Amino acid sequence: MFLPTTRAEMKKRGWRHLDVILVTSDAYIDSPYMGISVVGKILEKAGYRVGIIGQPDITCDIDIKRLGEPRLFWGVSGGSVDSMVSNYTATKKFRSDDDYTPGGMNNKRPDRASLVYTNLIRQNFKETVPIVLGGIEASLRRVSHYDFWSNKLRKPIIFDAKADYLIYGMADKSIIEFADALKEGIEPLHVRGLSYISKEPKLEYLQLPSHDEVVGDKHKFIDMFDLFYHNNDPISAKGLCQKVDSRYLIQNPPSLYLKTEELDAVSALSFERDLHPYHQKDGKVKALETIKFSISTHQGCYGECSFCAISVHQGRTIRSRSEESILKEARLFTTYKDFKGIISDIGGPTANMYGYECSKKLSKGTCEEKSCMFPTMCKALKPTHQKQIELLRKVRKIEGIKKAFIASGVRYDLISDDKVYGYEYLKEIVNHHISGQMKIAPEHIDDEILGLMGKPGKQSLVDFKILFDRLNRESGKKQFLTYYLIAAHPGCEDKHMQNLKDFATNVLKMSPEQAQVFTPTPSTYSTLMYYTGLHPQTRQPLFVERDIHKKERQKEIVVTKKERISKSGFDS
Repeated sequence: MFLPTTRAEMKKRGWRHLDVILVTSDAYIDSPYMGISVVGKILEKAGYRVGIIGQPDITCDIDIKRLGEPRLFWGVSGGSVDSMVSNYTATKKFRSDDDYTPGGMNNKRPDRASLVYTNLIRQNFKETVPIVLGGIEASLRRVSHYDFWSNKLRKPIIFDAKADYLIYGMADKSIIEFADALKEGIEPLHVRGLSYISKEPKLEYLQLPSHDEVVGDKHKFIDMFDLFYHNNDPISAKGLCQKVDSRYLIQNPPSLYLKTEELDAVSALSFERDLHPYHQKDGKVKALETIKFSISTHQGCYGECSFCAISVHQGRTIRSRSEESILKEARLFTTYKDFKGIISDIGGPTANMYGYECSKKLSKGTCEEKSCMFPTMCKALKPTHQKQIELLRKVRKIEGIKKAFIASGVRYDLISDDKVYGYEYLKEIVNHHISGQMKIAPEHIDDEILGLMGKPGKQSLVDFKILFDRLNRESGKKQFLTYYLIAAHPGCEDKHMQNLKDFATNVLKMSPEQAQVFTPTPSTYSTLMYYTGLHPQTRQPLFVERDIHKKERQKEIVVTKKERISKSGFDS
């Protein structure tokens, strides 16, 4: 059953008031892939009356007032994607399309949605109940951060949004603790995963460099980010305190991760897996095509790519669902009338991290001084694809399942490092779980740039391609690899892109047709490099391409044929 988004739906349930109203810049899609829906369903299961307002009209009070005022709190989310990333390209051009808006036109998502919706609530509900920010937009902007679109360091978002609280990361546990505290009339300052503003510092927490300090000194900004980044594990992290003007941001330690049985319970909630009827009159939502019949097998990623914020938002420890829970969800798909027998994806942030984790990390938390996979695979990790192989085989045997694709990213270095099951896993994928092409993300091949990206060396890509091609020949299939590539990453110059082009042509035997220009997004080391122009470890100067046209030029070096480059003057 959908959560109510109109008074009529509240009346059908016999509700005169709601305990919680959630506001999001996405249309309301009731799916386990939509954070706002998950939070709503978790709260509902806990006994709270919850409503959702998706993409409210910000020019009037009609939408924001249509469910009344909640008794406990407002929850505000910028959506499944940071609203600025959703609205603008890497070269700051406005995007005309929006996959989370009915009809596909980008005309309902405001810039800095978390700020806009909070202000909309305060304009129309004076002295209202607390407003709490959540979702990826708030989570990644919870301390002083570089904002690419205004080209400056901004204050923690809770200060700009004038919200009362912020819940960061995966909010499954903290949102219930938060709601329970408010229900009991207790100030929720004890809740793990909570950030708030205080008039006084919390001296027992780690003291981050102040906002004024990081604005005035890029080395201080690196110091701040290091402390922030290395205090995201719920086992080892300490609370953080940062002075902002005359007040203080207080960040409690992260919420504890869900155990397997808790993940299974969330996945078993009654999602409609559809767009709410309120929005359907405006057209279809493109995102639903890929998430409706997809299965998320786990949370977290220990890849720690420098440009990726998953480590900060979801964490670096893998939490996997049980095989029984995943198979139950796959069988559920076969009961839907519009299910054609195709599962769009079985995966997670990185598909082949399912089912195993470092025992040391599980007991003591993530390592501060080293990474699981960079520059080489940590010997304590011991990757194994055995559980995923067994899972995929069982999914294929379910009556009504014709095909189950793996569309999530796959780390090919994990496959190579698994000497027992890696070959068998790749063979399984080649034979059964891709259709024509397999997407991988080397991002680059120049060792200097790969080092800055936190990615494996190019030899692992070469070895993987040889094995992939061999397995396709053996199976009689004509399938190929497609590559995600990044241009204009900090440190990258034209010569590095030319190295990438030559490698693709001469070694990979392909001509790249697409690459993306690096987008500096909050809370990543790559964005830190972009802003400071410094290497985060050595603090030495680092080349950063900031000119939009030259960024596009880097991209064109890779994706444009040589004769076109010459005619366009790119080789001048």
